[in-house]
Amino acid sequence: MNRKLSMIIGLQAFLIVMLFWVLVFFGKDEYEASSQASTDQIATPNRVSNKAGNTLITVNPATQAQSEIKTSTLKVGTHQATLTSYGNIISIDSLIDLRTRYLSSKAEAEVLRTTLTHFKSEYNRLHTLNLDDKNISDKAVAAALVDVKSNEAKVFAAELNATNLASSMQQAWGEGLAQLALNKEASQLLQNLIDYKEVLIQITLPFDSPEPSQKSSISVAPSLASSHNVNAQYISRAPASSATIQGKTYFYHAKSLELRAGMQVKVLSTQSKGSISGVIIPSTAVIWYGGKPWVYRKLGADQFSRLPINTEVELENGWFYTGKLTPNDAVVTSGAQLLLSEEFKSQITNENQD
Repeated sequence: MNRKLSMIIGLQAFLIVMLFWVLVFFGKDEYEASSQASTDQIATPNRVSNKAGNTLITVNPATQAQSEIKTSTLKVGTHQATLTSYGNIISIDSLIDLRTRYLSSKAEAEVLRTTLTHFKSEYNRLHTLNLDDKNISDKAVAAALVDVKSNEAKVFAAELNATNLASSMQQAWGEGLAQLALNKEASQLLQNLIDYKEVLIQITLPFDSPEPSQKSSISVAPSLASSHNVNAQYISRAPASSATIQGKTYFYHAKSLELRAGMQVKVLSTQSKGSISGVIIPSTAVIWYGGKPWVYRKLGADQFSRLPINTEVELENGWFYTGKLTPNDAVVTSGAQLLLSEEFKSQITNENQD
């Protein structure tokens, strides 16, 4: 009796387990379908659309306020356009080397000239004694004359070497810098260049630009930091042209702790091209994507469109711009990154659906 009861209980337990697994197996598909339907019901609305080739983002005013998306109206601005060119900070190592060798040759020539004066005096003394009844031998007089001629040749060689070095300096560095380097006592400018208190700049100006005058100056700045302008003073014409830019080359010097040898600088010529009108874009409105600057322009009460701009003319709190934006246009100054995220989230969603 007990054995039959145990078998019945075991059979019931087996049937219960099998029924549970059947329910799990057949209920899985219905659960997943229900979950998918629920996900579809709570999916966020697509705020991105395309109209006439322009991507538009639609955000209602309530959502704008909740997301703190704020805009500012662009103001009109003017800019005094100038002729723009470029230059390079030049190392003066070779100029210093030529100057050192030149001064060494001049010093050597001076020592030899002093020795030559002594040999000439000795030769004259011996020659006088030789004429006075041969009080000194002809051989001694001849030896003294050899010393004179030998030292004259040495003086000539040293002076010729110094002259050649001076010519090399003038050919490589121009007359202005060569004159500074040829002086035995270094000028204040040359000493500043040697001590790196100032830098030497070779700039290239357009062929139609006027010839710089003595004591004239221009404004220069690192190519990637155009707001860091410094004043550069004219030195002289440069004898060699730039390897990358065609134009007339000149040497300038500037006091700056930011400029380094080999650095490229942007040169703003004093020659004006006239005043141009545009708008001033606040720095808070600009976002960077793909290495380029963009702004979101507001179209109506609830639509925004991304627009590329240029940042060639940097101001204290933004950029001067001429292009598709006009005065009284509104651009997003707070929340632009949210709009950018929304725009590209839509692209990712569309790609997944495809």
